[in-house]
Amino acid sequence: MLQLRSAAVAAVLFSAAAAGAQQTTAVAPAQTAESRRGVGDTSIFAALDLYPSPNVYRTGDGRPGAHYWRQRADYDLRATLDTGGKSLSASMTLRYTNNSPDTLTFIWVQTEQNAFRSNSLNSLVFAQGGRFGSRNFEGGDMFDHFNQVVNGRSAAVKLRDNGTVTKVDLAQPLAPGKTATFDVAWHFAIPEHGADRMGRDGSLFELAQWYPRVNVYDDVRGWNTEPYLGQGEFYCEYGDFNLSVTVPAGYIVAATGTLENAREVLTTTQISRLATAAKSDKPVAIITAEDLTSGAARPRKTGSMTWRFKAHNVRDVAWAASPDYQWDVSSWQGILAQAYYRPSAAVNWNDAADQSRMSIQEYSERWFKYPYPQISAVEGPISGMEYPMLAMETKSRDKFDLYNVVTHEIGHNWFPMIVGSNERVHFWQDEGLNTFINTFSEARRYPQNGDQMQRAAEERAQIEATQRLNIDIPIELGPDRIDPRKLGFTEYTKTSVGLQLLRQEILGPEAFDDAFRAYINRWAFKHPTPTDFFRTMESVGGQRLDWFWREWFYEDPHFDQAIESVQATDSSGVQHVVVVYGNRARGVLPIRARFSFSDGTTQDFIYPALVWSTNSSRYLREYDFTGKTVKRIDLDPDRRLVDVDRTNNSWMAK
Repeated sequence: MLQLRSAAVAAVLFSAAAAGAQQTTAVAPAQTAESRRGVGDTSIFAALDLYPSPNVYRTGDGRPGAHYWRQRADYDLRATLDTGGKSLSASMTLRYTNNSPDTLTFIWVQTEQNAFRSNSLNSLVFAQGGRFGSRNFEGGDMFDHFNQVVNGRSAAVKLRDNGTVTKVDLAQPLAPGKTATFDVAWHFAIPEHGADRMGRDGSLFELAQWYPRVNVYDDVRGWNTEPYLGQGEFYCEYGDFNLSVTVPAGYIVAATGTLENAREVLTTTQISRLATAAKSDKPVAIITAEDLTSGAARPRKTGSMTWRFKAHNVRDVAWAASPDYQWDVSSWQGILAQAYYRPSAAVNWNDAADQSRMSIQEYSERWFKYPYPQISAVEGPISGMEYPMLAMETKSRDKFDLYNVVTHEIGHNWFPMIVGSNERVHFWQDEGLNTFINTFSEARRYPQNGDQMQRAAEERAQIEATQRLNIDIPIELGPDRIDPRKLGFTEYTKTSVGLQLLRQEILGPEAFDDAFRAYINRWAFKHPTPTDFFRTMESVGGQRLDWFWREWFYEDPHFDQAIESVQATDSSGVQHVVVVYGNRARGVLPIRARFSFSDGTTQDFIYPALVWSTNSSRYLREYDFTGKTVKRIDLDPDRRLVDVDRTNNSWMAK
């Protein structure tokens, strides 16, 4: 999902600060086992007692265990778009495989269109005119039938409507290792604006979170049944998908997966252009503005057409359709990078296919090879939203802004599409990790606007601002508990800043990158928890980081280093200097001190954050300098750390 950028950030900080002046959210700090028993270790360095015990499913060093399991859901989806009635009718065959050790007597499915019914929880939490509402719309899923196939016969099952999740009582218990098959049909009216996840704009339709997806049943929480409110997103099982979309013949469809029936829905010219694009790192126009004007864009213009797509090992399917889509394609190592956009957006979007290609290349080369055959960026009313192999974006104000959104939404194919975390509960594990990798991609594409370190510095400045305004909150709250005005700088930016600090100042780039890649490789196409991330970063990175996870994710301390005192004495050409460094807030970070000398030279001293472990408020160091004297000492002169008060960061000799 798109985060707020640039000028919008200042407006949000001001708005959140104004709200914070009227209402303060108190969050209890994480408790250790000792503090719960009344033992007094409440320091930032106390052992973090939030980790579940290792077991056969998840190991103590962050890997999946020997008996780790994950459920599987395979779908055959069939959808028919009624453009006049602005509605969708659909059916599916769902094959749900129980890989757990438990016998299941019911399953849960996500019925997210029910968020747009009147008096839904979504409508009570978010104003309909807002980003996560539906804008004065009455909708909801309507089941035509929901049957389970048992011994070749279809039998209706009992449903219990629980809003955006629905309980399905099985006609026959599902034993471990067995598969249940369901035959389902439903329909719903398509909202103009569906919580910024789906919607329509004139003749253009974007369909997402549109079918009853089975909820995740995992070894951590059993059934995950959090209601869908719009602000939080999704948690899905992996499987194979067959998708058929029937639309008016004049429409062009983009979707998750590969197009299986190109000869039925494309012209011979378009098929030839696609073959050229599959070998080109430069965008090739498959459908041009002239094709749309002349009518050459479609093989026929009357009746309907069915587009068929296939996707392997994905956790969701989404699609978009418009009669006005231009279509550009380039490729990287045989992977198609596609852009679908209306002529009105062409001034920026004519670069989108190449932006998509570079995004795939950057994340593949740096972190983990993209495993899918294509990626599609589609233009429409949705401000920014991600699905496997499909990213939704708006027109954007310029090519730089467009790339920020394109590379962010495509980056989500790594988090959470490949690394399938539960973003309904741990939003940062999706949005924050993605925001972090975006800084590398943005710097690679447009270095003239700042290298990766400069972009990281801009994010740190935002977090310093939230702390000075006292509107900051802990990251590990979950999206449905966070004021929407604080969602961006908490779950996106603050997480990214923490990872930047961990990489540059604590573990070092080599150790961090090794551990981060290990996390992706270990948990690709699985369901990691925060503990799995923390343990992997520690075991591969080589440091215990209880203190860092506590201060950055579970508590919300501020950071304020200072130079408390300096004493300098000279003897026989040697200056002896005693410096007391101060830590005036609960949060701890490494010390970066720069000494400037009388001869014009400087010397940097760097101490790890663990030097605060025996005394978290003061740290004393003694130095001897021969043939020169100290004129000035500055803490964090390059602003690589977070510090809410920099007025106490310098000392000058009298």
